[in-house]
Amino acid sequence: MFKMCRMLAKQQNSPGGKDRGRCLTLHFLPSPADPSQEKPCWVDIEHRTFSGVLTSIFWSIGNMLLALTAYLVREWHWLLVAVTGPCLLSIIYLWWVPESARWLIANGKVKQAHKHLLRCARMNGMKDFALSPERGESYSYISLFRTPVLRKISLCSGAVWFGVAFSYYGMSMKLTGFGLNMYLSQFVFGIIEIPAKVIVYVLVNRIGRRQSQAWSLILTGGTRLLMWAIAITGKGLSEAAFTTVFLYTSELYPTVLRQNGMGYTSFVARLGGALAPLVFLLDEVWRSLPEVTYCGVAVCCGSVAFLLPETLNVRLPEGIEDIEKTQ
Repeated sequence: MFKMCRMLAKQQNSPGGKDRGRCLTLHFLPSPADPSQEKPCWVDIEHRTFSGVLTSIFWSIGNMLLALTAYLVREWHWLLVAVTGPCLLSIIYLWWVPESARWLIANGKVKQAHKHLLRCARMNGMKDFALSPERGESYSYISLFRTPVLRKISLCSGAVWFGVAFSYYGMSMKLTGFGLNMYLSQFVFGIIEIPAKVIVYVLVNRIGRRQSQAWSLILTGGTRLLMWAIAITGKGLSEAAFTTVFLYTSELYPTVLRQNGMGYTSFVARLGGALAPLVFLLDEVWRSLPEVTYCGVAVCCGSVAFLLPETLNVRLPEGIEDIEKTQ
């Protein structure tokens, strides 16, 4: 279910295939209730990376399907209906997706958590388990900046998300300048992303989330200065950075603030995505200024990732106190 949601979301969210005057799709602000945010709560440490990368691959499949849909449906009104209509299916089957047990317990909904955990235990052949109910506490977006450690995580994560989205959308729009067919370009973008995500799966397990996040974004900025094969590699690296940032950020925030944290960072990413096309206007000042801007933002924001803690093989934090203890 998570994978299908991701694929359908990509069909309506894809940034590829754009140029300065037109675009294949409209970009919608994702909800903090994105299924990818709940996924880590039900996956064990061993399979967390695999689940995150697999979900992201379906995002790329949706990217390729978008090219075919746009080629067959040329009228943009009907194209909008075609790419958003299937998302209604997710509304139907999301009712069968269980809420995060960690979130339910952290918010005092022990009975609901017990119900979902019983179902999970039966599916995994477990007979006995115990719950440790905690007193529920109300959290808001302000809570993301309540403690010094949370402030550091929120500010650094926001900078990384901004750089990832800024470079990703800028790279996607710039590559349309190679003179390729718009629909073919969109399809190629989707294919490029898949091997990049396979590489991400290996890297995040070998060198960790922090190093993978930082260097994929820094190298994205470096390849912005070159064209064709290297630039296409940069497109793959920018997607690798996007895949890693979803997985990494969901592991940084405690359960009680994970939804708020992902909502906040997604908001910052949309700011980067909104500003990305405006950078092309800078070529009137200096022809190479857009490339220099994309490169500088990617490298600077990628470097910020080194300030974040590593989460490889680390148990997900439940509350704010867990974050403070690990620092």
